[in-house]
Amino acid sequence: MAPPDGKPDSSIFEGWNKWQIALAVGAPVCLGLAGIWFYNRGKKSENESAEVKKTKVGTTGPVNDKVTASTSGASKSQGKTTEPDNKDTPLGQAQEFKTNGNKLFKQGKYDEAIKCYTQALEVCPSEYTQEISTFYANRAAAYEKLKNPKLVLENCTEAIKLNGKYTKALMRRANAAEQLSELELSLEDVTAVCILEGFQNQGTLQMADRVLKSLGKDKAKTALKNKKPTTPSRQFVKSYFKSFTQDPVQTIFNVKDEDEDKISNLPDETTQKEVEEDKEAGGDSIENNDDQNDTQSVVVNGNVPNNSAFRMAYEKLKEGDYDEVIKLCTQEIDITPPTHYCQLAVLLRGTMCCLTSRTDKGLEDFNTLLAAEHLDKKIKVNTLIKRGCIYITREASTDGLSDFAHAVRIDPNNSDIYHHRGHQNIQLDRLEDALRDFEKSIQLNPDFPNSYIQKSYAEHRRAAAEQSTLKLEKAIRSYEDTLKRFPQDADGHALYAQALCDLGRFDDADNEFEMATKLEPDNANTLVHRALLKLQWKNSIDEPIALIKQAIDVDDKCEYAYEILGTIEVQRGDMGNAVKLFNKAIELCRTEAEMSHLFSLLHAAKAQLKAAETLGIPLPSNFTPI
Repeated sequence: MAPPDGKPDSSIFEGWNKWQIALAVGAPVCLGLAGIWFYNRGKKSENESAEVKKTKVGTTGPVNDKVTASTSGASKSQGKTTEPDNKDTPLGQAQEFKTNGNKLFKQGKYDEAIKCYTQALEVCPSEYTQEISTFYANRAAAYEKLKNPKLVLENCTEAIKLNGKYTKALMRRANAAEQLSELELSLEDVTAVCILEGFQNQGTLQMADRVLKSLGKDKAKTALKNKKPTTPSRQFVKSYFKSFTQDPVQTIFNVKDEDEDKISNLPDETTQKEVEEDKEAGGDSIENNDDQNDTQSVVVNGNVPNNSAFRMAYEKLKEGDYDEVIKLCTQEIDITPPTHYCQLAVLLRGTMCCLTSRTDKGLEDFNTLLAAEHLDKKIKVNTLIKRGCIYITREASTDGLSDFAHAVRIDPNNSDIYHHRGHQNIQLDRLEDALRDFEKSIQLNPDFPNSYIQKSYAEHRRAAAEQSTLKLEKAIRSYEDTLKRFPQDADGHALYAQALCDLGRFDDADNEFEMATKLEPDNANTLVHRALLKLQWKNSIDEPIALIKQAIDVDDKCEYAYEILGTIEVQRGDMGNAVKLFNKAIELCRTEAEMSHLFSLLHAAKAQLKAAETLGIPLPSNFTPI
């Protein structure tokens, strides 16, 4: 799920990922990050039910004469039905060729079997569509054995034209299309098979999940190359910067002249205890005196000139004018000779590029900073944290964790490193490592509520993963202790509400979501999570939809609201509107991982529309509550 704290993705930002969305929405069969939803088809005929039970999707061999009708699923109205075998008739000759082909197939003589199936197709009268469909399907099975997916696809397509509910042909074409990277066709076919099987075949469901994820990733990579920059909500940016306590950009505008003349020097040599702690947290061993030769402090203080481009950039940041932030930072960077604030301007520009879907440009700035001969220590650590998070989001976790380990070597007492690495470890399902990181962050900065909240959340995630009621109750106590210490923290109340929901304490959870909204009324994500609670708890959909629309009124850039509303429309059978909502969410999201997930949802909905049309199955008109 997206976080209630205004950070709806899992890249360089904190918050929830999309776990347990199936539980929240209720009826759907959820497949990993994506989802195919089973809709009501009404009562099947006895023949159709028998067909599904008899069919074993994925069988590699040809169709046997005695089960042709049941395995093909052909309707009696589709052409003529099989006549008694008579070798003197064209149909009898075709059946004989097929029988010989089946024998050759079983002997592994696939080329010869193909010739027999081809002969069957040549002599069979065109009105016997059921038999012709079977001949094409059998020839496809032989081509499959010869590892020729292109001809498998072509022959299955001919079989499906004559019999749209031919599960073997649909599944075989789905496999061939996947091999040929025609993922949309593969998804349409495997979705149709899932529906014909009543979503009972785990192998088919796993394939659907795999194809959905691959399709989502492919679409996301392409879309990101052409994606226009998107301006995030002010709530989103505020929450992001709040997650850093030692951000040098914010520090320079908050320190008093008398208290701070410069950013601190490098730390003294680290202790063996710190080396061991770094290893436990998943990083490289700490090297003493790392970066002493290529790092020096720059003189900064709170007296940034009012007319400087950098100060004006910071003012625009507070106003929410993010494009101007980037332009003004560029002005500061272009001054010759470089000003005292050039490095900070590069850091702020890179950060804002990442927050506005210009991640590649942001990485360029981060790489430029890290390649500088003389880079302030605090700037270097902050840059490594942000770049490490981006790498992990892009599934380069080794590089990302290496950046975090490097940051630890430079400044082992910087709590931001452990806090953000802990969050990334949650995304990587390294929950024990995450807990150690949050504990270290709390030890170094005991007054920072975010680390306490994220630690409780990691305990919550661990309990859910292990399905441990005892650990869930422990997580509940952890949330309660955190809220006693930080009663005004909206994020804590919202995450606590999710844990209460998992225990079925819906009234208490609703009260916590209400409190979170009172404390932070401009956080649209909290309203969306409360809507999910209502879906799980109540038998009406009206109130949840009203809450999600309220969330959009609060923040029309809340990607998560459009996503969940689209998911609900899938449940209600309005696939057309669901597609529009998923597309809107895709426009607003910022990271490849988030976009991949949304494309999976989008194409799951499209595949069901196509399958419904192909199979002649109506979509439901009403939402089915839990």
